[in-house]
Amino acid sequence: MKRLILALSLGLAAPALAVEPSEILDDPALEARARELSKGLRCLVCRNESIDDSNASLAKELRVLVRERLVAGDTDDEAIGYLVDRYGEYVLLKPAATGSNLVLYVAGPAMLGLGLIAGVFYIRSRRGRDSNEPQALSAEEEARLKEIMGGQG
Repeated sequence: MKRLILALSLGLAAPALAVEPSEILDDPALEARARELSKGLRCLVCRNESIDDSNASLAKELRVLVRERLVAGDTDDEAIGYLVDRYGEYVLLKPAATGSNLVLYVAGPAMLGLGLIAGVFYIRSRRGRDSNEPQALSAEEEARLKEIMGGQG
């Protein structure tokens, strides 16, 4: 009974791969390469899930496409390049931090830094203007005040 519970718990703890038996290649070396490549490819339907983990039909098509490219003799980089050319860099779970992607990686922290700097300058500029000490009235203001109060004071 303990062995059954252990076997079931280990089976449930294993990652749930969506790769179907019909997709698996006969050559174990090619299959291992395909699995490794699939880990870094995004399911375009499920967003932040690899195509190995997704049950979407598009993910299945991508898995099959990766295997077809490897069987055709492509290197790993050529197979990935083919998918990037076809679907864009969005197909990569971890796109390279170069070119326009570098702007996206840097923009968030840069905007936060600029916001903090602007906040510090704003607070410093308000510090001098927000004093609670009463200000002296100008001559015009004193005359107007006397006129309003009817000559009192």
